[in-house]
Amino acid sequence: MNLVLFDTTARITLYPFTAIRPVAEIRTGILTNRERWERLLQSESFTLTELYLQEKYPLISSDDVLLINAALIPSQELVQELKGLSLEKGFIQNGIILAVRTANQPSYGFNIDDCKSVAFSEWKHKERLIQHPFEIVRFSEKNSKADFDLITRNKSSQTLSSTNHVIHPELIFVEEGAVVEHCFLNATFGPIYIGKDSLVMEGSMIRGPFAALDNSVIKMGSKIYGSTTVGRQCTVGGEIKNTIFFDYSNKAHDGYIGDAVIGEWCNVGAGASCSNIKNTAGEVKTWNPHLHQWVSAGNKCGVMLGDYSRVAINSSLTTGLVGGICSNILTEGLSPKYIADFTWNINTGEKYMFDKATRDIENWMYLKNKFITDADRNILQHIYNYQF
Repeated sequence: MNLVLFDTTARITLYPFTAIRPVAEIRTGILTNRERWERLLQSESFTLTELYLQEKYPLISSDDVLLINAALIPSQELVQELKGLSLEKGFIQNGIILAVRTANQPSYGFNIDDCKSVAFSEWKHKERLIQHPFEIVRFSEKNSKADFDLITRNKSSQTLSSTNHVIHPELIFVEEGAVVEHCFLNATFGPIYIGKDSLVMEGSMIRGPFAALDNSVIKMGSKIYGSTTVGRQCTVGGEIKNTIFFDYSNKAHDGYIGDAVIGEWCNVGAGASCSNIKNTAGEVKTWNPHLHQWVSAGNKCGVMLGDYSRVAINSSLTTGLVGGICSNILTEGLSPKYIADFTWNINTGEKYMFDKATRDIENWMYLKNKFITDADRNILQHIYNYQF
């Protein structure tokens, strides 16, 4: 049986983070949804998504496939049911397909009418699906606590150095090769996970839930509140609260980031800060260019920064800012609410020419000993062509 995590056409509501990846690759806690489902079902997974992404995320056909909605956060009840699900059976909730096991591999965008052979049952337990970018951090605390249990089950933590000041050490897990010295770690409100070969520098103050994934660096004197996840090979510093950094991004200096999501290969310059609440404490709305509408994000929402984007030093990022793919945020005063994909200068409207954008991406990747792949370049070309 093949395990396939499928995107629906509603994936556009998660822009900008679905522009270069399927929904399953979005980190919503310590783990991505793909990592969760693979651990819970003990199976490698494949992806059903838009055509321009399939080159990087291939799909292997099978005459027995378990399809799971990639936006669905696993629950214990549903995982148990799916382990024993029979062929041509499935579950729906409020008209949304949650999961289906079938011998007929459907195409991207399929719906209930395309599954004529399947007997669907209405799932009675309320399930969580990620539908908007700000929900990535809104779900983070609950997800991080569950992820911590999943990651550390039947494993032993490395001994934490006595130079650290620690509250609830039983909820702190340190992987092999990680270095943590002269830090304050408080796991009262959630667990703290330090990944392999990560470095937490002296004077850092961390309150859980918190995760620093493999090879990440937390700079000296950092002040980090839960629920925050720092992705693989990220470098962060300053003041951070309730934020998820996807892999390979940097916010290495002072400045405040809160209630935010930072995509892959981003760089937030020294002194840059984001607002996460309006002066009126009123409703924050974020712009989705694919829906052509404003979406309510409640009364707290920081920056939603798309992949490969960069923020200039001392920039002031407005509440609920959405930054597109390969966007440069060079501001005088408060930033606009939305910055389009491949924007070079928001003041003049100058676009980021594709060859220059990819050359600059290669420069940033070289700093972390990585290289752009043909698949990544093709994805970026698709987005660029769509934009212009």
